[in-house]
Amino acid sequence: MTAQAKLSASRTESAGALLEAFPAPEGEAQWTVDARAAARARLLDMGAPTKRDEYWKFTDPSALTSPKPLRSEDLRSDATPVFEDVDALRLIFVDGVFRPDLSDAPEMDGVEFQTLGDALNADIHWARDVFGVLEAAGQAPVHRPLAALNTAVAQEGFAIRVTGKAPRPINLRYLHTDPDSDAAIRHVIRLEEGAEATVLENGPAAARFNKVMEVSVEDGASFHHIRAQGRDHDRSAGTGTFGRLGAKSAFKSFTLTVNGRLTRNEVVVEFTGDDAIAHIAGASAGDGDFHHDDTVFITHDALRCESRQVFKKVLRGSARGVFQGKILVKDGAQKTDGYQISQALLLSDDAEFNAKPELEIYADDVICSHGSTCGSVDDTALFYLRSRGVPLEAAQSMLVQAFLDEAIVEIEDGAIADAIRDRVADWMARRTLTE
Repeated sequence: MTAQAKLSASRTESAGALLEAFPAPEGEAQWTVDARAAARARLLDMGAPTKRDEYWKFTDPSALTSPKPLRSEDLRSDATPVFEDVDALRLIFVDGVFRPDLSDAPEMDGVEFQTLGDALNADIHWARDVFGVLEAAGQAPVHRPLAALNTAVAQEGFAIRVTGKAPRPINLRYLHTDPDSDAAIRHVIRLEEGAEATVLENGPAAARFNKVMEVSVEDGASFHHIRAQGRDHDRSAGTGTFGRLGAKSAFKSFTLTVNGRLTRNEVVVEFTGDDAIAHIAGASAGDGDFHHDDTVFITHDALRCESRQVFKKVLRGSARGVFQGKILVKDGAQKTDGYQISQALLLSDDAEFNAKPELEIYADDVICSHGSTCGSVDDTALFYLRSRGVPLEAAQSMLVQAFLDEAIVEIEDGAIADAIRDRVADWMARRTLTE
């Protein structure tokens, strides 16, 4: 057997082991059975990811592909959850299992809620046009095996259909209590024409967390997504967010990641209708064995659409940051406006940032740009603050917060943005940045 054949067999074997690690779904509707079978076939065909893959060369996926998760002994939770002061409907999961006894009643004007299990058991359901469909479309041209695994095995989560303007945010909160928990959660969301909703996510969820969210944003609808990941440092997480945008729709997603042994966040967005916008932003901060990977792929396949990618990372000690972002403009997608920026602030000599920005353009009337930088705290700005009596640690904290705030301003809701800023300040207060 050749070396290539051995590698392919090893990938397939690892993928099979991942499938066997989760209980097989039972009693589901035929369309769900078919969708899961197709996902299993995709996963076995592509195999589990390895560092030899082009889009995994900066991140070792072994913690996400091993038969069992690495044990997470750090089970602390935030004294005050990040969105605690936001008036939201809360749906709570403990170690990957929905807990209705801890949650608010899933009822809201203009919004329909069903558990994922109920939705996938129904013979006729709107989720049929979303579940596994967006994930499958997002597998080309880049394979996303962890998302295919989620389609094949995830049994927890929510199907949410928004028919009007949701009067308050929906908060999906994840709690972690079992040091050996291995959770797979799937949320399927559809916003009907002209609808609007905000979805918040926070909490460490499990020792290892595989989460996928598929969002279909119909014509004229608006989807706002704000996520906070942390403080449980021992966790590993691989997440995928797949968006499909109709005409004149809006998709805005922001993620704050503070700590975590390994986090890989993938966002895949496709413009299918004209005059739509998608803003994807992220801020992350970590030290020690922190490893954070943002991988984004945006496909423009419609006229006059706008995309923004803004990512900021603060890294200290031996922390590692990764950004891989691509804008694909298909033939005929004229008047595209695509922008991408990734920047890292390195607070120590051992910190490392790897970036792979990409543009692939087949239309001739577009405005597209990308940029990536990394460096230390600006000495001139630091000197300016110190010369006015600001202590060194406080001055550096101010500059770090200002750096990350360039991504946080992408959040439209001021109260939610302030909650994120408070969490950044909390992270800095727990560390001496100058040590």
